[in-house]
Amino acid sequence: MSVNEPSSSTRRDVIKTALVGSATLAAPVAAATSDRASRNFRLYDPDKLPPSTGFSQVAEITRGKLLYIAGQVPRNAAGDLVGKGDFRAQLEQVFINLGIAAADAGASFADIVKLNYYCVASIEPTQQRAVVEVRDRYVNTQSPPVSTFVFVSRLVHPDWLVEIEAVAVLPS
Repeated sequence: MSVNEPSSSTRRDVIKTALVGSATLAAPVAAATSDRASRNFRLYDPDKLPPSTGFSQVAEITRGKLLYIAGQVPRNAAGDLVGKGDFRAQLEQVFINLGIAAADAGASFADIVKLNYYCVASIEPTQQRAVVEVRDRYVNTQSPPVSTFVFVSRLVHPDWLVEIEAVAVLPS
């Protein structure tokens, strides 16, 4: 690291501050679809597939570079678990972490084309609605990312209830 580069913790604070003050985390993204995203990919549902609810079935990448974001878990910047036993609180932290990871690469939720959800099977079906409610505050609900939702017996840490990974498209 050069003398002029901020430390990773300072850089992380700058990114968090930028995210919290931006539409990425503070307001719905549905109306904030970026022009960049619309030029780099197309999200849609083919007519001959069953109708989807809350996700697109195809993400066609027309140009740009792919950004893969590793599975994010409900830990804050200090590494502490957020929301032990609280599914909604854990979802919130995971989406915050996804936003931070995307922003660090120059992306936003408008650039995300794919979300993979891994949820522990012990989550009650009534709590699954929280996934849509939290996610819809971050993604463009008019053209949502393609997604896969998988129930697993457990995640790496026994207190984690959800892990989400993402793929975004950036200009090349």
